[in-house]
Amino acid sequence: MKTSDFAYHLPEELIAQAPPAARDSSRMLVCNRDRAGVAHRSFLDLPAYLRAGDVLVINRSRVIPARLLGVKEGSGIGCEVLLLRRLNLTDWEALVKPGRRLMPGARVRFGQGELVATVLDSTDFGGRVVRMAYQGVFEQLLERLGKMPLPPYIHRQLDDQARYQTVYAREEGSAAAPTAGLHFTTGMLDRLQAQGVQVASLLLHVGLGTFRPVKEEDLSAHKMHEEWYQVDEGAASAINQARARGGRVVCVGTTSVRTLETISDAQGQVQAGSGMTDMFITPGHRFRAVDVLLTNFHLPQSTLLMLVSAFMGRERALAAYEEAVRERYRFFSFGDCMLIGRGLVP
Repeated sequence: MKTSDFAYHLPEELIAQAPPAARDSSRMLVCNRDRAGVAHRSFLDLPAYLRAGDVLVINRSRVIPARLLGVKEGSGIGCEVLLLRRLNLTDWEALVKPGRRLMPGARVRFGQGELVATVLDSTDFGGRVVRMAYQGVFEQLLERLGKMPLPPYIHRQLDDQARYQTVYAREEGSAAAPTAGLHFTTGMLDRLQAQGVQVASLLLHVGLGTFRPVKEEDLSAHKMHEEWYQVDEGAASAINQARARGGRVVCVGTTSVRTLETISDAQGQVQAGSGMTDMFITPGHRFRAVDVLLTNFHLPQSTLLMLVSAFMGRERALAAYEEAVRERYRFFSFGDCMLIGRGLVP
């Protein structure tokens, strides 16, 4: 398939620039995989579509203030370093700007010089490996000097940094939020559990693999960047037991989908473990472990839209996006959401 097969027209004013007043107040487009047509609902209607015995799978990764603004030593040029993945105690994989000025050997100072990044090497994906030298506790410095890494299509400052974190975010490591989870409140999670829906959490630290654009027209030439995941025995057992009892696996976000599809066998059994995944899901993929997907609306020609198209069919996905544009849904990270599955009748 071609990258251009996943293009669609989006008026710029539909790109949400700020989160809604309340997390759970977003609209929800409900799409059945087994028949045409959509339903226009609210995220607050989610419990009507889930039932006792289902398992809701969430990604508990927490976004770090990964965007660092500093100056290049010797020139005073302003530079940006976006931390993507920690390699060891001092070294990180990162994206840098301006790339042509930050080649191996370059040093960038942040704050009053209490944090310095030295460029060690270039990566295959156009990034850099940087080594951090610092005085004090790194996490405390990052919290003070770093900024929340909002996507480039968001042009407004975020007043409340917590709104770019899910309410269940626990373990730091993501360079972007798993945004489908931003709709949830603790009240919604309590409500679902009270009706018999089990909640299982896994971990996938969002990095370049999730948000790197596809530059090749031939999809087979695109290489996904690796991201780290972890699924413990408790989560794997909850998912497998739910499936055995006839419950559905309801994934919150594409990161949860990619993790489960990485670690499931041909029968859909999930194996606990951790590691790196570079799974690129496109139409033709046979889903083994996922029955229902809650996801936001994604950028044209992105790997995320390709995953959604694999889950519900490309033509049906693009038709749903056209409907969302007509109905003035809000798009991308702070936007509305879609619920996709078979037999979604409230």
